[in-house]
Amino acid sequence: MKKTLVIFLLTTLLALVFPLNEANAEETVIWQWSDVGMEGGSVCDLAIDPQTPSTLYAVIWEKGVFKSINGGKYWSSASNGFTDFSISALAIDPQTPSTLYAGTYNEGVFKSNDGGASWNAVNTELTDLFIMALAIDPQTPSTLYAGTYDEGVFKSNDGGASWSAVHDVLSPFGINTLIIDPQNSSTLYAGTWWGVFKSVDGGASWSAVDTGLTDHGIPALAIDPQTPSTLYVGTRIRGVFKSTNGATHWSAVHTGLKNHNIFELVIDPLTPSTLYTGTAGGVFKSDNGGASWSVADRGLTDTTIYHLVIDPQTPSTLYAGTSGGVLKSFDGGASWITANSGLPAFSIKTLAIDPQTPSTLYAGTWGESVFKSINGGAFWSTGNNRISENHIHYITDIAIDPQTPSTLYAGTLGGVLKSTNSGASWSGASLGLTYKTIDALVIDPQTPSTLYASTSHDKLTNEGALRGIVGVVFKSVDGGASWSAANTGLPDKNISALVVDPQTPSTLYASTNEYEYTDEGVFQRVVGGAIFKSADGGTSWSAVNTELSAHDILTLAIDPLTPSTLYAGTSEGVFKSVDGGASWNAANAGLNATQIKALVIDPQTPSTLYAGTSKGVFRSNNGGNCWSAVNIGLPATQINRLAIDPQTPSILYAVTWYGGVFKGRLVDWEPSPFFPIILPEVPLGCIQP
Repeated sequence: MKKTLVIFLLTTLLALVFPLNEANAEETVIWQWSDVGMEGGSVCDLAIDPQTPSTLYAVIWEKGVFKSINGGKYWSSASNGFTDFSISALAIDPQTPSTLYAGTYNEGVFKSNDGGASWNAVNTELTDLFIMALAIDPQTPSTLYAGTYDEGVFKSNDGGASWSAVHDVLSPFGINTLIIDPQNSSTLYAGTWWGVFKSVDGGASWSAVDTGLTDHGIPALAIDPQTPSTLYVGTRIRGVFKSTNGATHWSAVHTGLKNHNIFELVIDPLTPSTLYTGTAGGVFKSDNGGASWSVADRGLTDTTIYHLVIDPQTPSTLYAGTSGGVLKSFDGGASWITANSGLPAFSIKTLAIDPQTPSTLYAGTWGESVFKSINGGAFWSTGNNRISENHIHYITDIAIDPQTPSTLYAGTLGGVLKSTNSGASWSGASLGLTYKTIDALVIDPQTPSTLYASTSHDKLTNEGALRGIVGVVFKSVDGGASWSAANTGLPDKNISALVVDPQTPSTLYASTNEYEYTDEGVFQRVVGGAIFKSADGGTSWSAVNTELSAHDILTLAIDPLTPSTLYAGTSEGVFKSVDGGASWNAANAGLNATQIKALVIDPQTPSTLYAGTSKGVFRSNNGGNCWSAVNIGLPATQINRLAIDPQTPSILYAVTWYGGVFKGRLVDWEPSPFFPIILPEVPLGCIQP
């Protein structure tokens, strides 16, 4: 009661002392932001404490190790001591679970003696530091094995303090997975890209055991804990195979298995006839030792299942590691829920909104392809066709056909991709692109088969040394089927932004910046940008700025109703042109932030625009004359991309590099002594000219 009275009196006083005049101040608004997910990241491995199964560990691609002590309800970082977060494998000491081992892609094996609180490298005599798999002897846990990429298997008899090569014939094969016979730990199996190998002498020698296999790419192995002569292998393209005689012979067990691209196999330790497989098409379950399979994916938000772990004490509880984080099932896979709270968000590069169905969003991630949400960001999924080859899973931009939104394009580090079924599948659309690093994609809104792509490539000296980055604009008039250069008049500099006049689409604007390598090979940005204009669909370009050459231009936006009005986001704030780029003036009043990497304009009221800055989001309702921060619920961090709902412009999405996607809703507010509320940020002294 006292708190409410204080707020009431304070609000009344401020309303009397500082009355807001619409003629001289930026409109006061309340803007509420909420995190709409993208937590999770791509799970590289999962491990469960065999003695305390509520304790789990997850490896997130390029983000490190995370730990949960409450069954996945919440995760926290457990990566102290790693110098590189490219972690590939985890293993837990079954007798002393506070002892863990982690394999990395570049720095060998790390060990923790305190449940992941700290890690130290243990690589003595380990000559291949590219670790693909780890296995611990269940009877003598000081003995462990590391499967490597180039040099086969290494063994340690002293808890990782030293290693010796025991690879024999395995050196060239690449070890994907290792398992140990739980009853006879001198017997091991290795799954490689060249089939299955077996050792009966603790790794001293190996022999191929492939009879009956029709696919020799083996990413998954599982052994029956009660009858170790029974094993299962998961293959890349041929599904699951079973052996009941210690791998002497294998038989296919595929009935009901609708996806044969296998990533993981796990066995119920109490009822070994029950097993699960994680595939590129979801989770499948067998209750009869693999004789038949059924789908177990109700509630899965991502159907690319890389890892599965099962609670050894309550086997109806299991966890799935996906390209979108961790999922949990309490009922043997019958249903799943997300378990991502506390996991890091994806590194998101771009976001696009379906112009006809704005609840449908597409997020382009850095290394994890395109994610889609059909409910305004409440849930995200990659679907069944995750982009995952070459550099095309690094998404730089997304463009949606405004007339046929099921057609969309993705710019990547490996060219342009096209989807004609709302992102369910993608195909290459790069014919004619001599440079495949795509920096920006834009579509002609009146003729959507016409697209423009800005690309970049390295600039070399005559001696072949790196000197800088050169940008080239390409144009397609057939929906991405072919491309040709549209670059005449543009300088040999990086192209940072590209926009099309929505009313006269033959008019385009491009901003450039200069990057260079010094004589010492150091890469640096040379401050000094430029804006170029084409009035003939990219056939020719000419410079249209004289005031911006001292600024680094990061983004461009064009007024949809008055296209002669443009805005440029720079390293030093916002600049505005009202004459098609012929002249520019600073538009920064109230904008106490730099690095304007995103600008969006309200399509219904273009005098309202938003800037993504180094300190969050700012809003202007008077064409950039005055700005105010609108960051309630939003971290004051660098905003890399903004997207506005075209039908409900009071809804805005903001993208941060490591913080995920945030959704903002605007509520207008007029100060009143009868409506006490926490006052929003108001830029005092922000006066319109």
